[in-house]
Amino acid sequence: MNCVRIIISLALLGVIGRAVRADDSWVVYDSGDGPGKGKHIVLISGDEEYRSEEGLPQLGKILAKEHGFKCTVLFAIDPKDGTINPIVNSNIPGLEVLKSADLMIIATRYRNLPDEQMRFVSDYVESGKPIIGLRTATHAFNLDAKSSFKKYSVDTKGGFGRQVLGETWVNHHGHHGSQSTRGLIAEQVADSPILRGIKSGDIWGPTDVYAVHLPLTNGCTPLVMGQVLKGMKSDDPPVDGKQNDPMMPIAWTRDSHAWDSIAIGRTFTTTMGASQDLESEGLRRLLVNAAYWALKMEDQIPAGGTKVEIVGEYQPTRFGFKGHKTGVKPSDYAMK
Repeated sequence: MNCVRIIISLALLGVIGRAVRADDSWVVYDSGDGPGKGKHIVLISGDEEYRSEEGLPQLGKILAKEHGFKCTVLFAIDPKDGTINPIVNSNIPGLEVLKSADLMIIATRYRNLPDEQMRFVSDYVESGKPIIGLRTATHAFNLDAKSSFKKYSVDTKGGFGRQVLGETWVNHHGHHGSQSTRGLIAEQVADSPILRGIKSGDIWGPTDVYAVHLPLTNGCTPLVMGQVLKGMKSDDPPVDGKQNDPMMPIAWTRDSHAWDSIAIGRTFTTTMGASQDLESEGLRRLLVNAAYWALKMEDQIPAGGTKVEIVGEYQPTRFGFKGHKTGVKPSDYAMK
């Protein structure tokens, strides 16, 4: 009889344990061996166009397997069926894990999160811990008027993008869907640890260059400039004229600074970062190097750059609206 009770109790504990994990609304990659052991990176996806729900799991796998970081990837979840649905812009379960994060990597677009979720983002930002923003993170939030965190909204002085990262959404500089991007190293910062193992031309992606106007007097330092190409292949020639004169920065850092008397920590931003962009070894290395830099571990970036081989199968979906994979759950991105 006692054995039966023990078995029942253990079964109940299993159910309770599973409920605490929110029915697998996110995915965790335990740390492998590497310098990142003991550090926790939280990667937040949630955009309708650039497939961050595909790209961030791959980035998390690389950071965990090859570099020893524990990585948690969060998703826009449809509350009706628990599937990943980036069209749902008001629900990213698991943001409370930011309380234990050492680094936040964010790739959201125009999210309108409720206060009970948004407060974890705000608490993290205002803690002064480092942040990496990808692609649409420049316009990460579009919060309604009743939000307690309206200052993070893109329509409030540029919100999170401009006030934290250094720039908000301006417009497309390259022609969207027909002009791709080649990354050229900014010569004056070629010795940056973030650029170790990367040379001009190593970074390429099918997404176009964004227009960016950085407050250079406010701690922003361009690292990579975006050369607009005539077509959608990595070896296409650059366009002539004003699109490349001057070129727009596609990756930059921002030193610690103040926002409304709040100390903001180190930030790195790139306007690349679609899931297809991550097929570029150069871009993957840029992001992994940036994670080391953000965590003040730049002295551990090898001279030849970090290891960034694709983990498992990776066949990203083409960017664009109304084309995300349906019926996918976070557990489908588990490490295999």
